[in-house]
Amino acid sequence: MKKNYNHTRFAILGLLTTECRTGYQIKQMIDGSLNHFWKISYGQIYPTLKTLADEGLATVQDTKQDGKPDKKEYLLTSKGEKELREWLKSPLKDIPIHKNEVLLKLFFSRHQEKERTINYLQHYHEILQEKLNTYGGIESVIHKHSLDNADAQYWLFTLDYGKRITAAEIAWCEDTIKKLV
Repeated sequence: MKKNYNHTRFAILGLLTTECRTGYQIKQMIDGSLNHFWKISYGQIYPTLKTLADEGLATVQDTKQDGKPDKKEYLLTSKGEKELREWLKSPLKDIPIHKNEVLLKLFFSRHQEKERTINYLQHYHEILQEKLNTYGGIESVIHKHSLDNADAQYWLFTLDYGKRITAAEIAWCEDTIKKLV
């Protein structure tokens, strides 16, 4: 396994272990789950799939569709599964640093009216609440439709992380607004 690969490669290898077989299905899964913690653009999916196929980590087969162009379906090879497992075993390189415009603005907020600072913190609070609600919806879908999936427990662990971080951000936001009032 080469060490200088972008992690998008491993995200897509991992998605190929689920029911995702086409670029479209992968994009749907990214939009519904991974996008909350790992950003992958649509423009990265197909080139990555092609690279994985070229390297023998995935196979590709054309499937005929009535009245539509053939669709390409990708399947993980044993070599691809081995590479995914090696990456999963590798140590973490570093803890991610999150860029957060709210914190950047807050850091310099003595240069504006408190009212403006409070307003964007209130707006941020609303966004966080929507995010928390989205996570609750995702959790309901997993509980209703995917609990028998071998990955469901791990999806719920990841979702729990997002819910806890978002709830902590909401509490921080509320506390900071109170201190500014």
